[in-house]
Amino acid sequence: MRRNPERRAALLDAAIEVLARDGARGLTFRAVDTEAGVPTGTASNYFNNRDDLFTQVGHRFYERLEPDPAVIAASLDGPRDRDRVTELMREVVGRVTRFRSGYLALLELRLEATRRPELRRLLTERIRADVDFNISHHTRSGLPGDATSVVVLYLALNWLILERLTLPDVFPEEQFDSLVAEVVERVLAGSS
Repeated sequence: MRRNPERRAALLDAAIEVLARDGARGLTFRAVDTEAGVPTGTASNYFNNRDDLFTQVGHRFYERLEPDPAVIAASLDGPRDRDRVTELMREVVGRVTRFRSGYLALLELRLEATRRPELRRLLTERIRADVDFNISHHTRSGLPGDATSVVVLYLALNWLILERLTLPDVFPEEQFDSLVAEVVERVLAGSS
């Protein structure tokens, strides 16, 4: 097994692009090699099998999607009100949709997780940890809303992101900021 971390990251980034473009059936070592522009057989030197490749792609997606620490720090600055929550939710929607291929690859990974126990375990653990972190961070920060509010925002905004990336004509681009604001307003209605 090869240990060049930069090459491994490049292969995983290529795998994300292949998954987003061609789906899970198109994710082969040869397709990853071609996308990465490396000699045929390179990916097979870095990953034991397709299961390993899928699992490693899941890890890589989350590495690339991590928010900038400044964004997390900024969430603690200023007023703790609905406007701040709306601003933070717009940042999340923007960050995820800017990584379009990553989110589409994640959708493919989620479907594959129904057939691959190790991938299912990874995604379950990672998504649960993200939800738990978001709940903890939100409640500690003094922002309005409770744990259920965070979960409902997570669910609603994930579907909004899905629409934006897969069926962008359902809601015109210029509606997304107002839709995020409306989701926050409705979810936090009655919260101080």
